[in-house]
Amino acid sequence: MTEAALLEKLKESAKSAARSAYCPHSGYAVGAAVLADDGRIFDGCNIENASYSLTVCAERVAIFKAVSAGAKKITALYVYSDSGKPPYPCGACRQVLSEFCDDATIVVSDGKTDMIT
Repeated sequence: MTEAALLEKLKESAKSAARSAYCPHSGYAVGAAVLADDGRIFDGCNIENASYSLTVCAERVAIFKAVSAGAKKITALYVYSDSGKPPYPCGACRQVLSEFCDDATIVVSDGKTDMIT
C-alpha cells in the first residue's frame, strides 16, 4: 500500500473516531488514528471530564489502545477535527508521542486542510 493510501486510511479512521468523541464541555470533537509498525491501525477520540485536567486527548487514547494491544512503535499519527481549528497535540500528548512515535509521520487536519508536521 502506498503512503498516500495509508494516510487516507488513517484519515477515515480518525474521522470515524471523532464521531464518538465525548465533548459536552468544549464541543471540540477530535479523532485520531495511529499506524503501528506491524501495520495495525488503532483509533481514539477525546473524552472530556468536568475536571478538565482529567480529560484525555484523542491522540493518547489511540496510542494507549495500540500499546495495550502490544504495539510499542507508532509510525504514523493522523489527528482530525472538523471544527476549522487544527487539532495540534498538546504538551501531554507530545510527551507520549516522544515515547512511542520516533520519526513518525504526523498529520493534523481541521476538516479542510491536511498539514504534515
